Amino acid sequence: MGRPVLLLLICALVVSVFCSSFASAAIVEHTFNVEDVIVNRLCRDRTITTVNGSLPGPTLLVQEGDTVIIHVINNSPYNMTIHWHGITQMMSAWADGPEYVTQCPVVPGNRYTYKFNVTEQEGTLWWHAHISFLRETVHGAIVIRPRAGRTYPFPKPYKEYPLIFGEWWNTNIVDASNEAQAIGVAPVDSDAYTINGQPGDLYNCSSDHTTRFRVIRGKTYLFRIVNAALNSQLFFKIADHKFTVVAVDAAYVNPYVTDVVVIAPGQTADVLLKADQKPGLYYMAARPYLSGPVVPNNSTTTAILAYKGADESSTPKMPVLPVNDTTIAFKFYSELTRLVTSRFWAGVPSKVDEDYFVTIGVGLIACENPGTCQGPFGQRLGASMNNVSLELPSKISLLEAFVQNVDGVFTTDFPKQPPVIFDYTNPNISFDPATMFTSKSTNIIKVKYNSTVQMVLQNQVTLAQESHPMHLHGVNFLVLAQGFGNYNASEDSKKFNLVNPQERNTIAVPTAGWAVIRFRAINPGVWFMHCHLEPHVPWGLATAIIVENGPTPDTSLPPPPSDFPKC
Repeated sequence: MGRPVLLLLICALVVSVFCSSFASAAIVEHTFNVEDVIVNRLCRDRTITTVNGSLPGPTLLVQEGDTVIIHVINNSPYNMTIHWHGITQMMSAWADGPEYVTQCPVVPGNRYTYKFNVTEQEGTLWWHAHISFLRETVHGAIVIRPRAGRTYPFPKPYKEYPLIFGEWWNTNIVDASNEAQAIGVAPVDSDAYTINGQPGDLYNCSSDHTTRFRVIRGKTYLFRIVNAALNSQLFFKIADHKFTVVAVDAAYVNPYVTDVVVIAPGQTADVLLKADQKPGLYYMAARPYLSGPVVPNNSTTTAILAYKGADESSTPKMPVLPVNDTTIAFKFYSELTRLVTSRFWAGVPSKVDEDYFVTIGVGLIACENPGTCQGPFGQRLGASMNNVSLELPSKISLLEAFVQNVDGVFTTDFPKQPPVIFDYTNPNISFDPATMFTSKSTNIIKVKYNSTVQMVLQNQVTLAQESHPMHLHGVNFLVLAQGFGNYNASEDSKKFNLVNPQERNTIAVPTAGWAVIRFRAINPGVWFMHCHLEPHVPWGLATAIIVENGPTPDTSLPPPPSDFPKC
């Protein structure tokens, strides 16, 4: 009699544990109506494309383990896709969103339902349009809280605030970018930066709508920061306050105390703020970090940290922001380390199966019709990885072509080394025609399931000297090391952090420098890798990585949903 009772107790315990692990999982369902609305910024009206009429769009609140269902109805005049930036899309590559990589666009008047699970991720991510320059106004935050019964690995804050940086153009940036692309030049710079859609006090006609975050002295607040800007890394400070960074790109880090946050387009940061100053108004300010040798851009967006009991008519105190300070930026980016005691830390893969050395940078593409191009030397601006300037298909997505074995859409012989070896970071040869030109092709990477991939991302100063924020879809990677100059394998490999390297989905490769990333390819599909400076995608600074199916049904990509968009 004792043994059956014992077995029943064991079974009951197993069922209890199994059920409790899934008890908090829920279905989070929303409708995204993509539509044009008229808004007023910088003293003028402008028609913009939004989700549900708001800028930023709605914040998605989920718990780890939830299933997300988003019905996207495209009532805008543009083709549309939505990318769930940083969501690993485990076994759901069809929902990732980049146009002509995992799907064809949702054309005006049509709709598509994205469905995916939020698996083993906590923190802040974001969603945005992944077609043309539409992410200027089509974006919003994703807040992933721990599932029921679990807590943050830091003291629970009194309140949480999303804080989204953006850029604003007085003109229609989609039209402006198309015009620039036609003649091979860069689009015009933005007219303002924004915090939660508002430029702030320092811009014309903006003070009445400056974003305010209200706090109580003695309380601690969690700011979930997203850089949704199209072209600029940003320095961010609050007068007389410090931050404790607790996560980046929805991966927990060892608490890092700083008075400045540096954040590249595509990146997120979760920071704790102790409201420990006397009641008053304090400016929260962000200014671009322009990493190349350029004329400083002092355009500054502001919000206000308003203490309870403060004189609301007083002038807020302004922080002193860095001006294009690469030393400060590198210190912030390089000193973050992963919190290895957090729930989803898996350690550093020790054996590397696929090793790539990839140069990244801006160059030129030969003008097809001489006299029509207005880029440098009468050519077209181009960009490349290992001198491959990616050209995406237009009649089928890469993922469909891979799954359906369609020939002639892409090749998988992306070079593991650059075709020309030279002094990548020597500005004296940055205009050498031998290193400046690239050409378009659809040449991508293919790796086996469960292989470990390592990439050295080497910035080159050909034509333009700047930091490139490189974003990888479908997987987080570990940043083993980063530095300046040309990567030296024998010396720089000694600097690898194999204990607690930071985990990210977007890395700001240092100006005239390098970064080494490593990841396991455990998610079948086709995953976009690209610079998150918006003009660089049409210029070709991108590739895609095919991860083959695994050996079992649960490690193989399922077929596309029935309403999958067709070209």
